[in-house]
Amino acid sequence: MTVTRIRAQWERHDERFSPVRGDRFVEVLYDGGSWLEGPAYSAAWRTVLFSDIPSDRVLSWDEVTGAVGVWRSPGGYANGRTIDRAGRMLQCEHGSRSVTRTEPDGTVTVLADRWEGKRFNSPNDLVEHSGGSVWFTDPAYGIDSDYEGFQATPEIDGCHVYRRDLDGSVTRVTDDFSRPNGLTFSADERTLYVTDTERRHLRRFDVGPDLTLTGGDVFAVCDAGGFDGIRVDDAGRLWGAAADGLHCFDPDGTLLGKLLLPEVCSNLTFGGPKRNMLFVTATHMLLSIRVTVTGLR
Repeated sequence: MTVTRIRAQWERHDERFSPVRGDRFVEVLYDGGSWLEGPAYSAAWRTVLFSDIPSDRVLSWDEVTGAVGVWRSPGGYANGRTIDRAGRMLQCEHGSRSVTRTEPDGTVTVLADRWEGKRFNSPNDLVEHSGGSVWFTDPAYGIDSDYEGFQATPEIDGCHVYRRDLDGSVTRVTDDFSRPNGLTFSADERTLYVTDTERRHLRRFDVGPDLTLTGGDVFAVCDAGGFDGIRVDDAGRLWGAAADGLHCFDPDGTLLGKLLLPEVCSNLTFGGPKRNMLFVTATHMLLSIRVTVTGLR
């Protein structure tokens, strides 16, 4: 299989970015999407699952063969996803306006589709806490039009962030966002980062022992479009998808540097046997590059 390569362009903004390097080329693993999102690496399956939202498909890239195939179609207009600690796939679905879990045998369980009896807008991205709760954002992209789901009138008064606990209860954890999007925890889970794409910034919350949030200060402002998906590496650096590529921040909020890419980036994940492969969804492409940092497990 012939793989297209793009010369990697690293842009340093701070000397602390010096240890961050990677392959000379970014590999284009797939370039036939409409608007790709939600990459998640499964070590058990040795695949990256990702969404082509407008085409209503979940695709898979095989780490062994390099082949890309349709994993699920229709795909529920799925957006963000993650692999939980039991190896199951959790994903946000615009079509059903829900958060679901796919078991190893293919059984699909709806984890959350309502808050106080009202349907969510269109769950967008999610992250699992070590205690088993699932945290997710709920902007309205999937009901704004038929492009990424089904146009509908919102039932909830705004776009918020929620937590689904093991007992099935759903709690709204913050309600002062415009369009909450990507989210991730710090390594010690004492900090939750959430992007607000419409306001073009990234916020930081303190997570209490009872999982309540305080704070919410602006951690970083995007200088190229708006932030989308985010991830943390094992050194605590925060990586965010933006219009010109990936932005990398120190835990103190300093922009360390960027990996410049040719298309608007929506999301990223770390994967591979050593978790040192960056997989990026960028408009119609799935990209990968091996780097000198390791993704947080």
